[in-house]
Amino acid sequence: MNHILKVLRFGLPYLRRYWIRLAAGVLFGILFGATSATFVWGTKTLIGRVAPETEARAHLKKEKPGREQKLDRIKAELDRRTREWVDPWLPYAGRPVDWRQVLGGLLLFPALVAVRGIMAYLSAYCMAWVGEQVVNDLRTDVLIRLSTLSLDYFNRATMGDMVTHVNGDTATLQRCLRVGCADLVQQPMTAIGVLVALCVIDWRLTLAAMIFFPACVIPVVVMGRRARLAARASTKVGVTQASLLYEILSGIRVVKAFGLEAMQVERFRRFSRQLVRQNLKGVRAKELVNPIIETVSVMGFGLLVVYITYQNRPVSDMVGFLTGLIFFYTPVKKVAQLHVMFEQTAFGVQRLLQIMTERPTVKEAAAPRRLLEFKSGVVFDQVSFSYGREPVLRELSLEIPRGTRLGVAGESGSGKSTLVNLLFRFFDPVQGVIRIDGVDLRQIANADLRQLMALVSQDIVLFDMTVAENIALGREGATREQIEAAARAAFVHEFILSLPQGYETRIGERGVTLSGGQRQRLCIARAFIRNAPILVLDEATASLDSKAEAEVQAAIDRLAEHRTVIAVAHRLSTLAAMDRVIVLAEGRIVESGGFDELLLRGGVFASMAARQGILPSGGSAEIVEI
Repeated sequence: MNHILKVLRFGLPYLRRYWIRLAAGVLFGILFGATSATFVWGTKTLIGRVAPETEARAHLKKEKPGREQKLDRIKAELDRRTREWVDPWLPYAGRPVDWRQVLGGLLLFPALVAVRGIMAYLSAYCMAWVGEQVVNDLRTDVLIRLSTLSLDYFNRATMGDMVTHVNGDTATLQRCLRVGCADLVQQPMTAIGVLVALCVIDWRLTLAAMIFFPACVIPVVVMGRRARLAARASTKVGVTQASLLYEILSGIRVVKAFGLEAMQVERFRRFSRQLVRQNLKGVRAKELVNPIIETVSVMGFGLLVVYITYQNRPVSDMVGFLTGLIFFYTPVKKVAQLHVMFEQTAFGVQRLLQIMTERPTVKEAAAPRRLLEFKSGVVFDQVSFSYGREPVLRELSLEIPRGTRLGVAGESGSGKSTLVNLLFRFFDPVQGVIRIDGVDLRQIANADLRQLMALVSQDIVLFDMTVAENIALGREGATREQIEAAARAAFVHEFILSLPQGYETRIGERGVTLSGGQRQRLCIARAFIRNAPILVLDEATASLDSKAEAEVQAAIDRLAEHRTVIAVAHRLSTLAAMDRVIVLAEGRIVESGGFDELLLRGGVFASMAARQGILPSGGSAEIVEI
């Protein structure tokens, strides 16, 4: 019960949005339960009229106490009034049959079944509609929550885990809401309605038939616990398997190049086997409930037969009570399965609660300052940062005046990309402050801050959209003229026109149908259309060959005109046009100066350049092809 309440509490804020359809589903579920109870009355009434001689046995009962006699008189009065209403419409043994009795006899149970079926359909449809809407909202909210989290969350979370949050956990809840909420209303109302009908007929007989009911509760609780544990293990294995699948497919070139297909498939098969085992545990827990409850219900029926025979009750009572038992224990079975379903869903809800309670570590100020233009410069003031225990930047101070073209060099792990991450405020400094135009980044609205910057990185990110749509991502509401102008500036217009549908060509997931240089120039076109005053280049040509690099570098040089540029590069030749170059080592600036000046100085930068075949010659840089 706790897990049912946990699931419903989690879904309540979403269910409230659709309360009208939800209330309609509940109402139709209640009517479904009421119509189910009429089968007990209909069966007993029709059998009693077809075989009235058996009713005579009722007169053989012993004298009853006064209270029971009073109850019998009330019931007899209800029976009399009911007979007055139905008598003309139902056949009676020994009485001539007219058209109304034929019609009533033929249509009584079909009418009850039709009404019951319509109520079940309307209730299930309303609940399914609400469930679909709720889960659609929930998926969107999960993605919104993920998109608001800081990069540190994505550094520690796996792709499989995040995809499972959006699809797997919400799909489990969707199934529970679609099927579970309908049954949660229909089946208990059916059981209550039938129980009331049986008590009206004979409360003693009802108690005798229900004596085994408590025996159904224990296996339901035990199997529900097993199902929950199986669901937890299944989800964990499923997350690992999803992450592995993403690794295999995203790295398929490496997998094929090294002949790793068999090994990766075997890893996937191993996780699949574990997933099958856990899923089958859940199936066993769910399906064992049915035979247990059916066995108990049949024992109750046997006790009912003995009791009716001993009491010399009419056959109509036996048939009515048999119908009642069927209609009572059927919803009991469904409620038991429902309990198992909610137990399985509870772990997914727990995971959703965890992600929905995650908060970004980089938080925007309660009343952020607007910064709509870049005027003076960027300042790093005694900035320190660490991803863990080991510092990446150590008390770094740096001033970048507006219009400066700054190159950033250093060995891997020296803190180059961290500098970019802090500038975009993907992370906040552990110590010190970063300012733009004298304003602390933590006081600026994130949207305003990032609107001032355009990023071109070695991670070429294109989406499965048209070429025009990918370029337009750099600027909301961009016109076709602006898109084409950005493409021309990035030297990619002619290439785009050569595509099958020109600017309307879909470029595939991650732009895999294009070359590296083409993809990078599309990213540069996106930066062009953004028209931001600060351009950040993070190893923008690191993954390109020499021909593609030359093409991309020409586009970058044009993009860098009249802008403040921060260029992070491992390939030092790309920094030759920078006004100033800083060299990072162990999170500190160890050298600073012009490109040629640093080459002639013979320090860290010159050593790095020499390893790349770049040597000073006559006071100027000479790039040696090797």
